[in-house]
Amino acid sequence: MNRVGIALAGAGAFGLRHLQALGRIAQADVVVIVESDTGKATQLRAEYGAGKVRDTLAEVLAMPEVDAVILCTPTPMHGEQALSCLAAGKHVLVEIPLADSLAAAQAVVDAQRKTGLVAMCGHTRRFNPSLRWIHDRIVGETFTVQQLEKDVSGQA
Repeated sequence: MNRVGIALAGAGAFGLRHLQALGRIAQADVVVIVESDTGKATQLRAEYGAGKVRDTLAEVLAMPEVDAVILCTPTPMHGEQALSCLAAGKHVLVEIPLADSLAAAQAVVDAQRKTGLVAMCGHTRRFNPSLRWIHDRIVGETFTVQQLEKDVSGQA
């Protein structure tokens, strides 16, 4: 199977989760981390074996070795950045939400249909250990809701 060159934009909590997951995928090659805090990006580059560090997405979109972009940037940037990725011929995964308005989200959907590239939203929280713990207890029916009720005297 071919390797996929990935640019990760945004090295916060969600970006870190993606780097951890990508490290377990043999075909994934994180070729660049896009982050305004270049010190942080440089540290993550060394830790996760990414190829390069850049501070703007625009210069990364011109890199032929980048096949896909994962956007873990602030929400107000999602729609515009996703459109830029698609216009540059890059597949894109946008962390939730897709955009900060319905019009911007629809523009991304329209651009995806026009280009035929993959454009999707990700949601890494479902793998959060504390949420998995709660989920497993609910599914296993070992979780019960506890609540505090007042007695008739008004005492808690």
